[in-house]
Amino acid sequence: MKAVSIKIRKIYRNSSISQKLFLAFSVMIAIPAIVVSFLFIRVQESQLYKEAMSAGNSHVSRMSEQLRSRMGILENASSTALTQKSFIDFIHSNMLGDGLRLVKFRQNQFEQMHNIIQSNEMISELSFYVDNPNVHEIWPEIYHYDKFWPQQYWTRLRDEGGSSYQLFAFKDGEHTLSYYRLVRLQGQGGKRPTIMEIRSEHRVFFEGMLEETGGDFFSVVMDGRDPGRFVYNPQHKFSLQAGDELDDILGGIHRQLDVLQSQEPIKVYVGDHAYYALYRYIAPLNAYVVDIASHQDLMKGPRNWYFLVVAVTLLVLLLMLLLVSHTTRRIFRRMDRVLISMRKVRRGQLDAKIDLGLAAGDTGDEIDEMAISYNNMLDEIKQLMTQVVDKQLIAKNAQLHSLHSQINSHFLYNALESIRMLAEVRREPAIADALVSLGSLMRYSMMWRNDTVALSEELANIQSYVGFINFMEGGSIALLSDIPNELTRYAIPKMCMQPIVENAVHHGAPRGGSLTIEISARVENDSMLVIRIRDEGDGVDPDILAGLQAVLEGESDTPIVASKNGLGLENVHKRLQLHYGRGSGLRIDSEQGAYTCVTITLPWANANLGGW
Repeated sequence: MKAVSIKIRKIYRNSSISQKLFLAFSVMIAIPAIVVSFLFIRVQESQLYKEAMSAGNSHVSRMSEQLRSRMGILENASSTALTQKSFIDFIHSNMLGDGLRLVKFRQNQFEQMHNIIQSNEMISELSFYVDNPNVHEIWPEIYHYDKFWPQQYWTRLRDEGGSSYQLFAFKDGEHTLSYYRLVRLQGQGGKRPTIMEIRSEHRVFFEGMLEETGGDFFSVVMDGRDPGRFVYNPQHKFSLQAGDELDDILGGIHRQLDVLQSQEPIKVYVGDHAYYALYRYIAPLNAYVVDIASHQDLMKGPRNWYFLVVAVTLLVLLLMLLLVSHTTRRIFRRMDRVLISMRKVRRGQLDAKIDLGLAAGDTGDEIDEMAISYNNMLDEIKQLMTQVVDKQLIAKNAQLHSLHSQINSHFLYNALESIRMLAEVRREPAIADALVSLGSLMRYSMMWRNDTVALSEELANIQSYVGFINFMEGGSIALLSDIPNELTRYAIPKMCMQPIVENAVHHGAPRGGSLTIEISARVENDSMLVIRIRDEGDGVDPDILAGLQAVLEGESDTPIVASKNGLGLENVHKRLQLHYGRGSGLRIDSEQGAYTCVTITLPWANANLGGW
């Protein structure tokens, strides 16, 4: 029996995918149609519910944003009105004292305020309530504070930051929204502060927000203070269908509203109907934007026609799809191993081969053939990558050795030639001192026990070089350094600073003249070591400087010629970029007749810099 089972599995494994699919389609699984239909309807209802709730959430969010935007319009209008300082000052003065002054106020300040009101279609009325016995109430924009109710409302405005909204205004509140703002005036004594009221009719303020949209949701704005006050479109089909039950529906929803805005919809039952409500709390208005939908309306689609579709089609199609799904799942389970291997290779794991599990002589199906080709491809990629890396390492090492030899031979040649010429001219014993300095320079240059040295060692070598040059050329070259003690212990590439100082000596001042060279170092952003070598010499010709900068920034293929041998700056820059990447290297700035500054940028780590 076991041998038969192994034989069957082997035949199935070596069959083509088309044969396996044909076998799957040839087998029928008897599942009771009523169970499949019921499950399908339940899934559809759940999906429809989720889609409806998602659409409702999006709609109520848009309504919330629209409402906040329109509230912002009222607030901007109030701020604009309060910028009319002459108007504010006049209504707090004796308006009864001078008729000519009143006429001028009507023609100027009042007209400007009136234009602000007329320019905003959302504002139906703007009024100021002033505790001023001399106020003249001849326009609907200016009233004595006694006309305002409630009298002590200004204390609430004070506690709420100076402004507040009322979904239903104190005056004609059934159809009007009001925005109240406290006008704080100095030096009023015991008088009550002035209150500004901006009124907007509900039909204008909520225009387009509560209209019939053809969707399943009924939009309502509910007062957070009074559970019996709502703003909605009475002609909406939902309100017409609900009839006398509408107040019960809205009241039941209002009792469950919470300023913390639960993400789950509110569900209420009125009679034998269930209703869902999604809402957003509008804090400045102390109101809720609510979208309401009937469960029966949401689910009427599946109950009307889904059952017929399921009863006719699922008996044939769903059973076949289940069989195909089961079969393809078994087939593509092996393909998943290919995908897993590909993901590993994408992360750099090139040895992530696919375990085929085939016995010797088995050919397998199309998936096995693909896996075999994939494994062979990985072997070829590894081989090619190894060859490329080896070639790059060989080329890089060759470049480095070439650059080392160029710099060393260049320096030694110039130094020995200078000593020889001085010895022939002067024939003095003092030249021995120069030889001591030269010996130090030669030992430092020739002894490459390591590719890096401490920053203090490089600086000491430069000091020996400057002393030697002062002796040889009779000049007065001063070397100043501003390097923190903690940086002097860190390793930097050897001979990366000396060629730059040499260029400064040869080009910064005339032979035998004076020159000051300043060397400073710091760490920037905990990632880069920046060393600056600056001299206050003759500077660089602008044309030559432009060529140098272009080459250092990779904008030109013209060789750098910045010293007598034409190798110093170019070699240092190339060496740094070869080892540390494009972010490292040299940068040169200069102003002719003023200064020259060369900046060395190296990668920084808390341990040491890498070698050449």
